[in-house]
Order: sequence, then structure tokens, then C-alpha cells
Amino acid sequence: MHNRTLSHPAPSFPADMPGVFPGTRTVCLSVTRSTNDEARRPEFRHGDIVLAEEQTAGRGQRGNSWESRPGRNLTFSIVLEPAFLPAECQFYLSETICLGIADTLESAGIEARIKWPNDIYIGDRKAAGILIENDLCGTTLRRSIAGIGLNVNQESFSPGLPNPISLHAAAGRTFDRSALLTDLCAKVRARYRMLEEGDVATLERDYHARLYRLDTPAWYAAPDGRRFRGTIRRVEPAGELVVEHGDGSLKSYLFKEIEFIVG
Repeated sequence: MHNRTLSHPAPSFPADMPGVFPGTRTVCLSVTRSTNDEARRPEFRHGDIVLAEEQTAGRGQRGNSWESRPGRNLTFSIVLEPAFLPAECQFYLSETICLGIADTLESAGIEARIKWPNDIYIGDRKAAGILIENDLCGTTLRRSIAGIGLNVNQESFSPGLPNPISLHAAAGRTFDRSALLTDLCAKVRARYRMLEEGDVATLERDYHARLYRLDTPAWYAAPDGRRFRGTIRRVEPAGELVVEHGDGSLKSYLFKEIEFIVG
């Protein structure tokens, strides 16, 4: 069941804060189970944002939960309706969102990398996670919910988390979250325009330019726990990660078929 707290906006964000596109809105909640779940409600349309100061059941990729201290970070979902995008091209939407976030961090003076398929890293540490859930209509995307958790001003994390970092820790300063979200909306809007116009060549080029570990030998793990050393060479348009193995062979991996070993 959804936590319907629409009448209780979070006090640290303007009540009239816009969404990604002109005429859209950001709805600020004090607490909800999951902004992705909340954003599925039919009243939210293309470009609207559902933001929560606290999620009680926030989730990330691989079914993991997402930790975020209330009032310190940005946890929100963007509603998109990319009906022009064929289902087999849905990874371009992931590139669009990743690049919008990376652009935002770089405009704040923080060098960002994209860890395949869609985490945002600062150095070897995770600053943001993205979970995109798509609904199809025939052969095209009908509605997409892009859930984003960005560590902004949190100063400490649970010791069980492998490698988190916040913008505060990376830059040594406190960020205005409203201003950061406003800039993020502008950056996502610019990248989404590229997608609408079919400029996937630029999206792919810029995604690879920021790709974590591209052309750098590193250790990885298979689902059975076997470890191997490989080198990321590229990401295919459909989203497969192409890794060169020690014997020179190239193998393509789908999500959950390979795990990054960090540290």
C-alpha cells in the first residue's frame, strides 16, 4: 500500500518546485515506502518528480535496499513517457539519466564516473544509484520511472555498506539540495532532448567517456563466485558489457552476469 502523504511536503524544498520539463512539478513527501512505487500513481505525468525526505523501503539494483539519512540526501523518482523509444533501445534511457547526473556533479566541480550499468562513482566509491523501471506498450516504452538516490550531505554511512561516498565528503562542503535538484533537472532535460532528437551517437560517446574502468584491467566475479581479471572495452547499444579476458577473447555480459570487485 502506498503511503499517501501528499499533503505533507518536506519543509526544506519549495512547495512550488518545478519538475524536469516546463509545466511539470516536484511533489515533496516527508516519508514514503518508495518514491518509485509512489510515482506509479496515474496522477503523475511525464516530467513530474516524486521526492521523499525518507524512504522506508527504498530499493536499488540487484534487489538491494538503499540507505539514506532523512533530510541529508536526494531520493526521488522521475516520471517519463518515452513513447518514441523502441523497447530494444531502452538502454539509451539509462545512458540519458546517468549522463544527466554525471553532468550535474561535474558542474559542481566533482569528477564523476558511470559504473555499468547505472551507478555514479566518485573515484572508486558510489555516490548515486539509479533504478529504472519500464512499462511497455507493444514494442515501445509507455512509461518509465527513474528512481535516483544521490548521497549529498550525509557524513557517515553504515559500516556494512561496501564503498559509499557523499558529495559533501568529496567536495568538503555542504550542498543546497534544492539548487542541486534544480540543476539536475536542467541537465537531465538537456540529455533527454538529445534522446528525443535521436542523437544517440553523442549519448553513447559521452557515456563511454565517463565509463568506470574502461580499458583498465581489473577483477570481476561471475555469479558462481569465480573471479577473473578482465578489461572493459565497450557497452553495446542494448546494454551488454563487453569485457576482454586474459586470453584476448571478448565476452558480452548482461546485468547480473558479472560483478565488479571494488577495493
